[in-house]
Amino acid sequence: MRADFRLAWLLTRGSDRREWWRVALTALGASFATGIALVIATVASMDGQASVSFGSGLLNTASDRRSVIMALVMLLAPVLGFLGQCARVGAVHRDRRLATLRLAGATAAQVRRISALEAGLACLIGSLLATVPYVLVLLRVWRHPEPLAWPGITLVAVAVPALGAAVSALSLRRVVASPLGWVRRIPPTRGPGRAFRTVTVLLLVMALGVSLTMYFGNPVEFALGPLTVLALSLLTGVSAVWLAGWSARRIGGALAARAQRPALLIAAERLRDDPWAAARTHAAVLLVTVVGTAFVGIRQTLLYLVSDTDDLAANRAYYVTGLDLSGAAIGVALALTLSALAVSTAEALATRRRGLAAQAAAGIPQSVLGRALLLETALPLAPAVLLAGVGGTAIHIGWAAAVEDATGPVPLVPALVPVAVYAACLLAAATSLPLLRRSVRPAELRYA
Repeated sequence: MRADFRLAWLLTRGSDRREWWRVALTALGASFATGIALVIATVASMDGQASVSFGSGLLNTASDRRSVIMALVMLLAPVLGFLGQCARVGAVHRDRRLATLRLAGATAAQVRRISALEAGLACLIGSLLATVPYVLVLLRVWRHPEPLAWPGITLVAVAVPALGAAVSALSLRRVVASPLGWVRRIPPTRGPGRAFRTVTVLLLVMALGVSLTMYFGNPVEFALGPLTVLALSLLTGVSAVWLAGWSARRIGGALAARAQRPALLIAAERLRDDPWAAARTHAAVLLVTVVGTAFVGIRQTLLYLVSDTDDLAANRAYYVTGLDLSGAAIGVALALTLSALAVSTAEALATRRRGLAAQAAAGIPQSVLGRALLLETALPLAPAVLLAGVGGTAIHIGWAAAVEDATGPVPLVPALVPVAVYAACLLAAATSLPLLRRSVRPAELRYA
């Protein structure tokens, strides 16, 4: 293990300009994860009734603090997904060095472990960059923090690099480095894994329980539970992921048989070859779309309810602060998922760069390859985002219908959320087009 760590450090120090951007992105994701985890550790260290000068009383009670911690824990999921995407891009860009290690006698598992340790070192840098300013700000804002806050901060600073290395190892489990200088992958899967199927079944059972409880029990009380909204959002997001995989296969097969334009034909063949690649890439985006659409509608309904009720209007700052923080968390999650989508698109280009170079050498214009790349993202994403938007709209309309006194107008702004997310996804995918210019260079054919 010590030798692997030494090799990982040497490889990190020997990174060239094209690889430092991967290290910077990994460190940035680790900084986000560390900052979120530090806030969780600090809030969790508070006990009983408190009086916090900021947050409009949002951290004064234990129940409110638990809700804040739950929201922050959910925010960690897209951060870890972003770190995993950065690790996969790094493995492809470093294939020649990994091949040298294989020729020197290293096994495929050792190569993956060294790559994960490289990601862990970048995460350590990001963790330190987030921990030091956080401690200084914490001492300035809170002169006498709880004693349990310091062990939590220390644990976070150490755990984030270890977790980043573990996520990287998990992301690289299907990557096999060859001693002859190329990186191959296990053939693409034709369907979701067992874990995803198990989660789908559990969510269906939960949805059935929700329906029975709302039918036989008190719908108002049950609908106000945050866990209910969360469960319905997860079920809708999982359904959208299934739709993305299914539609990718159907769209790919239909266009491959009828497409006349080269870009459509190339995108259709890629979708038909690995239909679930789009579903895996867009899973986090679809979940954020569901949550964002539902939140925008619920926020408008709550603001109307607070303004229309005298008892709630007296504590308007408390509710507005909570809603604003929730909206900021969803915005950060969307930004991270879009960044992960851009990194994933770049990783796909780097993986297929020899095939792209061969297509360019055969006479296919670069503009056609660029349009094919965007179509590969746009075609399966459109029906999935539509379902996610419809599901999020149904959640907030059902929530508003179940709440008494919420008789205001039906919000129309949530209908724009899926459109904005879809456009942002296309822009995120388009950020990888400059990499396409380097991927189609004839020099890549030397290593085919």
